Amino acid sequence: MSVHYPTLAQTIAALTEGETDSVALMATLACEIHHADDRFDWTGFYRVTEPDLLKIGPYQGGHGCLVIPFERGVCGACARSGTAQLVPDVDAFPGHIACASSTRSELVLPVRDATGALIAVLDLDSDQPDAFTEDDARELQAILDATFAR
Repeated sequence: MSVHYPTLAQTIAALTEGETDSVALMATLACEIHHADDRFDWTGFYRVTEPDLLKIGPYQGGHGCLVIPFERGVCGACARSGTAQLVPDVDAFPGHIACASSTRSELVLPVRDATGALIAVLDLDSDQPDAFTEDDARELQAILDATFAR
């Protein structure tokens, strides 16, 4: 099963219409994105809870790391840089945090509110190597922007 982004975006827009609570939005997106594609083995949010610190938010899949400092791992690199991190082989990423030993590739995207402030990152893990594409990054970023930056 492969994700059809126009349908996913439309479904998420309908489900989240009028909702302003970021945790409720994150829970809905984690569920919808996770079940949209078999490549998505773990799908979740790490929220910015203190300066330079991410804590686990709503997710789908096995247990995730509870706390990730900005200076560690793929999620930290996304939070530090504010840019998408597309990692085809997590073993080749310096400082990768192995929250799950099954993870082979990862895509992490910044989540910004209407003011442009970073409020979280969306972390997608796959048990397949090189599972994510630039198209995935672009389409999912558009969904995040439409949901959280409105």
